[in-house]
Amino acid sequence: MLKKLLPSVAFAAALLQAAAQSPKTYTIDAAMPKAQISPNMYGIFFEDINLAADGGVYAELVKNRSFEFGTPLMGWKEQQTGGASGKLEVIDRTAERPENAHYLRVKADAATGSYGLANEGFRGMGITKGEVYNFTITARKTTAAFITMTVELRDAKGNVIGKGSLTPTSAAWQKYKVNFTASATEDKASLYVLLKGKGTLEMDMVSLFPQHTWKQRPGGLRADLVQKIADMKPGFLRFPGGCIVEGRDLANRYQWKKSIGAIDKRETLINRWNTEFTQRSTPDYYQSFGLGFMEYFMTAEDIGATPLPILNCGMACQFNTGQLVPVDQLDPYIQDALDLIEFANGGADTKWGKLRTDLGHPKPFNLKLLGVGNEQWGEQYIERWKLFTKAIKAKYPYVSIVSSVGPFPEGEEFTRLDKFFRSQHADLLDEHYYKSPKWFLDNAKRYDNYDRSGPKIFAGEYAAHSTLTGDALKKNNWESALAEAAFMTGLERNADVVRMASYAPLFAHVDGWQWAPDLIWFDNLRSYATPNYYVQQLYSLNKGSYTVPLLVDGKAVAGQDSCYASAVVDKATKELIIKFVNAGDKPQPVTFNISGAKAFAAAGTVVTLTSGKRDEYNSLDKPKAIVPVKSSIAVKGKAISLTVAPSTFKVIKLKML
Repeated sequence: MLKKLLPSVAFAAALLQAAAQSPKTYTIDAAMPKAQISPNMYGIFFEDINLAADGGVYAELVKNRSFEFGTPLMGWKEQQTGGASGKLEVIDRTAERPENAHYLRVKADAATGSYGLANEGFRGMGITKGEVYNFTITARKTTAAFITMTVELRDAKGNVIGKGSLTPTSAAWQKYKVNFTASATEDKASLYVLLKGKGTLEMDMVSLFPQHTWKQRPGGLRADLVQKIADMKPGFLRFPGGCIVEGRDLANRYQWKKSIGAIDKRETLINRWNTEFTQRSTPDYYQSFGLGFMEYFMTAEDIGATPLPILNCGMACQFNTGQLVPVDQLDPYIQDALDLIEFANGGADTKWGKLRTDLGHPKPFNLKLLGVGNEQWGEQYIERWKLFTKAIKAKYPYVSIVSSVGPFPEGEEFTRLDKFFRSQHADLLDEHYYKSPKWFLDNAKRYDNYDRSGPKIFAGEYAAHSTLTGDALKKNNWESALAEAAFMTGLERNADVVRMASYAPLFAHVDGWQWAPDLIWFDNLRSYATPNYYVQQLYSLNKGSYTVPLLVDGKAVAGQDSCYASAVVDKATKELIIKFVNAGDKPQPVTFNISGAKAFAAAGTVVTLTSGKRDEYNSLDKPKAIVPVKSSIAVKGKAISLTVAPSTFKVIKLKML
């Protein structure tokens, strides 16, 4: 009985403590615009890390579908039943098809039983009961014998939960397809491709997709994951990274031209996160580029986000090989940048604009932002940046260039790049910070004294790491999310300097991640949003049109009594929006006195994100442990009063009459 009473006793004690304190008075002048907020202010950063693309948002269920991995049969296992036998041979055709250099020759002797192979998928295949699955294969028959193919989905116990069949008939390469419906739900299913008869069949591009994808596009994206980013209403989509832009070496850099067009002509590439971390080695991590630049642009358009592609600037990752293209050989890299802008914006009368049109999208993508390099530093970057910028601005002066100031938010290299780019009147400086929650709290004033006339800031990658030790311990806990919410009041307050911001990374597969923390976690069937996600979403959905002063004792609210705050006005909805964070361990009774508005509706809305445990986090089994809760608040004239509990983030919206 005593245990049941303890929470209520503690709560009552907290209320008494709050009542004993005098409310702190905060002033807001709703009639004094301080800074216009960029419509692209809060966006998303996408990189194919943590199985984010293949095995994640790209809905293909077959791993190594075209036998192009370093070990060509990785992900596949030979299968034979009922006395059947046969042989699997990987055929190299590099001279004929360098972008798709291998196919599989299957010699089957299966007058009885069956012979073939099975694919394990990406940590299994997520199969949903009642869903229709679309199987396709490119094949040719090299013997006259009659061969039939059976396609089966099997659960983890070997039970058949979906089945179809087809009969390859042509001696020339031809695409075959069959659809079937799953009879059960299974998150660790496998695909079996089995032959009956005696003869030889050659196969390539073995593929399985659910019929229901994002926007119902065949061969498209996983709908639940795209929906989660759409629900954030992001202002921009940065792609394709991240460090995979650079590659461990230049041969393995991301090349956008190899990621568009026919799927079977997109060259498979080892993912640079394949062996990056020995404690999270992922030797089966490759990029099929089924999610390529065309799909990135279309997804950005789908969700109303401005596209922000980042391109290699002739430098491999400086944490790895640091390979450099000689400056006098940089022209192809610069031309790739110019061609990308033409691909995105050019008319059908241009080479690359015509290709976009031929791919089914005659309307331009309205590209206005382009990143040159990712996390680069040093004189080598500066000299390459100059050449890229000169060429891009000469032909496309309206394109704003995102420039790297290195991987860290301070230090010698950061200072040198910051000074150089300011002298060059650069457009946007890409600052990154993966730091402790304390760093985020301590740096809420980071941009208060930045030069208002200098380059604008893109907070391109950031996340509060709950520990700076092993990745397995870096949870997306409430402590980290709360610190980010506090820090973001400083981003918002300085919207005249900070034009864009994005948490990173975006996605992580619970069975195949390399880096933590991450914004959205998923397995083969389910996904959940982290507390950090909800912080980002609340800012994005409530960014407003311009900032207004919110002060305590005449100063910006950036850590006094462990509180952080910002205020904006949304012209479209005629709302005053207050964001308030109590990062301390004591309740904070507060009063907001508002001037500059004629009147407010009698009741406002409050969205509260909080947890009584700083180490609490959401999970697949408990996806709603920490979620926003909506309530109302009384408005008395031009004032509101409330008590903000410890470790709490609130968004208060008041309708201006």
